[in-house]
Amino acid sequence: MSTQDLRDEILRLTRLYVAEVHAGQRPASDPLRPAFEPGSPIPYAGRVFDEVEVEAAVASTLDFWLTLGPEGDAFERELGGFLGVRRSLLVNSGSSANLLAMSALTSRKLGDQRIRPGDEVITCAAGFPTTVAPILQNCAVPVFIDADPSTLNAQIDQLEDAFVEGKTKAVMMAHTLGNPFDLDAVVAFCETHDLWLIEDNCDALGSLWNGRLTGTFGDLSTQSFYPPHHLTMGEGGAVNVVSDMRLKVLIESFRDWGRDCWCASGVDNTCGKRFGWKLGELPGGYDHKYIYSHLGYNMKPLDIQAAIGRVQLTRVAAFGEARRKNWATLRHGLEPLAYALEFQQATPGSDPSWFGFMMMVKPNAGFTRTELSRHLDEKKIGNRTLFGGNLVRQPAFAELRKEEPGAFRVVGELHGADRIMNDAVFVGVYPGLTSAMLDSMVSTITNFVQSR
Repeated sequence: MSTQDLRDEILRLTRLYVAEVHAGQRPASDPLRPAFEPGSPIPYAGRVFDEVEVEAAVASTLDFWLTLGPEGDAFERELGGFLGVRRSLLVNSGSSANLLAMSALTSRKLGDQRIRPGDEVITCAAGFPTTVAPILQNCAVPVFIDADPSTLNAQIDQLEDAFVEGKTKAVMMAHTLGNPFDLDAVVAFCETHDLWLIEDNCDALGSLWNGRLTGTFGDLSTQSFYPPHHLTMGEGGAVNVVSDMRLKVLIESFRDWGRDCWCASGVDNTCGKRFGWKLGELPGGYDHKYIYSHLGYNMKPLDIQAAIGRVQLTRVAAFGEARRKNWATLRHGLEPLAYALEFQQATPGSDPSWFGFMMMVKPNAGFTRTELSRHLDEKKIGNRTLFGGNLVRQPAFAELRKEEPGAFRVVGELHGADRIMNDAVFVGVYPGLTSAMLDSMVSTITNFVQSR
């Protein structure tokens, strides 16, 4: 048997194995997916795949390139093409993508435009902590504005109150649960005050603002490819360079140890003067592959992950349709409970590719969010709070405020973020949910609410 025949046989057996073992991970629309058995767990999110993803991963493993290489190069081009941005750069997580996006804007190579220690970055008080942590990790000051409980996004009318001439340098916010924030207003604010904009698009791949994909409005945007997200590589993420290609080199530098060299892995002397540079206090002619212009990281994913991601990217449109359909099904089915529950509203002008279905327990509902969450847990229905809730109430931020009172700034009272923290819970809409699973979710929630 030739090596090619042997490879083909390995991949054939891989497909057979996946069809036998992982049928339950197929999209809900796949006729080969097993029927839902009442009482079985209903996750809020999960991996949705079939034999094509696993075959791609095994094929890449057989090639054994391992580190980011040909599959990564292809995925970066394909993701950038899907979004319509100048370049997408793969990293090892969405959190790393946020860290790299903020770090790039601190580079001395940006001159007076760079974010310096003590400069301020406006963000939203309710959400995921690693949207905000990179601001502090780069010695800047987060300025928290409140969240709107109806959309779960930032209260845009507080942007001017948060702005301080000479101090405010950027806005960094997320499209919460796939629901775009008011991009027209935020972009106009940033343009008026000459601010950087980072869109945390981790929960919103495929969402639209006035017909245009989110993640394409800021200077930089970020993606997460963790299993609950719109496509998965297991772990993984990306930074999208929307238009300014100066930022591409800076993202790559911070991602790849902080090096000044821009050669791809396994490539030497792209610049044509590998031993002709004189930078810093190094001797002239020092090897450019080992010159470091930034204090960077190693945040590359594996090429195997990129092979999986390339297949998943071809499914994003269908996955988005399923997410929208599942959200609409839950919204329609739970409408009779509107006396006790409020539901997240799409921002006017948006078409979200939803990450989850958020419910807000009303003050006189007769039960609390915690009681509803516990009931869903008992019935094996996956559910989550809106991540960190009001982030300034989290232990890390509460302790930081005691130790360093000027480490962050708050605009207003954050009543909206507190409401979200206390009353909000979401369930899944991911493309692995079948009609039977959605019906079970609706009946379980309905029975609970009506019994109170």
